[in-house]
Amino acid sequence: MSIARFSPFELLLLKSRSQVDTATLLLLAWVLVHRQHVSEGQRRRRLAQVTAQFRHGHELGPVMSIAHSQDLQAIQLAAEVVRKECGTERCLSVIHQAITVATDDGELSLANHYILRFLADLLSVAPMTLNTLFKELTGIPLTTPEDPSRDVYWQTHDPDYHARKAREAEAAERQHQQANARAEQQQRKKQQRHQQKQQKQQEKQQRQEQARQAREHEQQRQREQTRQQEQQRQQQQRERAEREQQRRSRQQDSYHQDSSHQERRNRQQRASPPPPDRTTRALSVLGLTPGATRIEVRHAYRRMAQLHHPDRFYSESEHQVALASARFQRIKNAYDYLMQTY
Repeated sequence: MSIARFSPFELLLLKSRSQVDTATLLLLAWVLVHRQHVSEGQRRRRLAQVTAQFRHGHELGPVMSIAHSQDLQAIQLAAEVVRKECGTERCLSVIHQAITVATDDGELSLANHYILRFLADLLSVAPMTLNTLFKELTGIPLTTPEDPSRDVYWQTHDPDYHARKAREAEAAERQHQQANARAEQQQRKKQQRHQQKQQKQQEKQQRQEQARQAREHEQQRQREQTRQQEQQRQQQQRERAEREQQRRSRQQDSYHQDSSHQERRNRQQRASPPPPDRTTRALSVLGLTPGATRIEVRHAYRRMAQLHHPDRFYSESEHQVALASARFQRIKNAYDYLMQTY
């Protein structure tokens, strides 16, 4: 079996030369650690004096450590070892030693008062016998222990108990109020942060709405501007079409007038005798009479060229364009000849 499964007191019992002595040693040490106004060194020296004849064979330090730890299982095991291994006389002897170490200074602590009664019960010693032994050793009867749960105990042993409890309650109430105040302040701050957050969100939404409205207004303005530009463009196209129509009408009127004029001139030429020479014919093509100057020839050519240029008849039939080209060529030939001659 592994040693790790045993408790510290069980290990002491296994190593002890006398388990009864080791058990008694623990019971007495338990009483000593509850002595008031006694140092640890005094406790160990007193325990060594009382157990000088014991044959346990180990140091007192581990026993004192177990007693300080308040290990009730170890205490019960020690009492069981004593009760099973020894008779009534040894149990009474243990109670006798416990009373002795508990009342060395003439006072019995409240803890040891209960411990003595508990040990007597563990060792099967009757309460009457415990009272008799206690009175024989101390000269005073073992009275009923005071109850620390009652106010009478604290009024007797600690007059300032109620005042201290009142101060503690007042301090606790102040702390509670301060905690509530801090909680309320934190709640207010939280609400303020929440309100600020909501306000920021509302402002953000307002900015987004304003930006959306501004975009829609800009888009509407652009659409209106585009519509106006389209209307202007269409108006300009209509005006250009009207001007072009008017120009074509004027060209047609001019063409008809030139055709009529040319036709009359041709009839006149056919009715009149032919010109005596080429110069006279060239002047006649430009609409001039013999004796015209060089400047008059140039001006006449420009006028005739503007009226009979083929580009002005691009929208007419091919026959009309061909006639215009022939007329313009005669005008050009007549002009070139006259400019060489003059």
